Amino acid sequence: MYLKRYTLGTLALMLFVGWYISQYLGYSQSESISFFGIYLPALPVSVLVLLPVFILYIASIFHMFYYSVKSFFHLRNYKKDYEMLVDMIMDELLNKDHHYNFKTKPYQLLAKVLENTSMSVDDDIELTENEKVNNILKILTDIKSGKVVDLKKLYLDGDNPLSIQNQKNRMMTLDLSSEEILNKSESYTEDILEKAYENYAATAPMFAIEKYQEYITKDALFIILARVNSEENTLEVSNESLLELMRRLVLVKADYLSISKELSIHMIPEQRTKLFEVLAEQDEEAHEAYLYTLFDLEMIDTAKEFLETQTEEEAMKFRAYLALKESGHNFNINLFI
Repeated sequence: MYLKRYTLGTLALMLFVGWYISQYLGYSQSESISFFGIYLPALPVSVLVLLPVFILYIASIFHMFYYSVKSFFHLRNYKKDYEMLVDMIMDELLNKDHHYNFKTKPYQLLAKVLENTSMSVDDDIELTENEKVNNILKILTDIKSGKVVDLKKLYLDGDNPLSIQNQKNRMMTLDLSSEEILNKSESYTEDILEKAYENYAATAPMFAIEKYQEYITKDALFIILARVNSEENTLEVSNESLLELMRRLVLVKADYLSISKELSIHMIPEQRTKLFEVLAEQDEEAHEAYLYTLFDLEMIDTAKEFLETQTEEEAMKFRAYLALKESGHNFNINLFI
């Protein structure tokens, strides 16, 4: 009920009751009442009747004021919690650390669910009615599509996935060269530096590749190997340089075999053989790759000699290949690895 209407209604009721009593008893009729043994001055009967109505009106006004104020603060808490929930959703989408204190139980429940939920944006997500959320959705969509976005106003950490992806996008769009990133390594995460090194290794000369070799990965190594004596972006590299690069990685049997296969395309057989001879001496994981290299290059006698240094349980598939070859059967060595 509106306060103005309530006041006008109460006033109209009091005037009507006062007029009716005055008409019934007369304007001069007065009465004195006692209050806790104390007699009050005589007052018109109409006034004595209307006094409780007036007191009830004042009490009801205070009652409505109290609950109006209470409702105001309650609704304000809901509004603030809604705004905080929107901020929390944006922080979740941006992978930012956050902590919010919600005052209303419904929003406390939603916040608890959000804190234990990972959020991602679909490619076909529609815009909302909230401009702040729409801006974040556009940023996420742009980064996901490979565009470079200005993230300064979002204050994201350097290791934030969005920051990392945005830096990768800058590299891919040539907005930021791989060499610039490697030269300012303190400003980038290891993930970015490794990706930059992979891009750099595709065209850089060998001395430059060695300069930043601390960021080498297996993918970067195979990019370098593919350039050895190749027709495009050719790279002349010594065994010593290749060994130094490999020492920085943890390589297993499968890696060494893949390396030998890659080098079989363009590397000179003599250089390839010497490389894997050294690798086999340094790492047992390279033994099979050395045998594969020897058999692939038809160096049967050398392969036999190396097999004699191995136990009977080792290199069984290569022993089988050798037995078949000595029996007059010719099979591709790649079928045995």
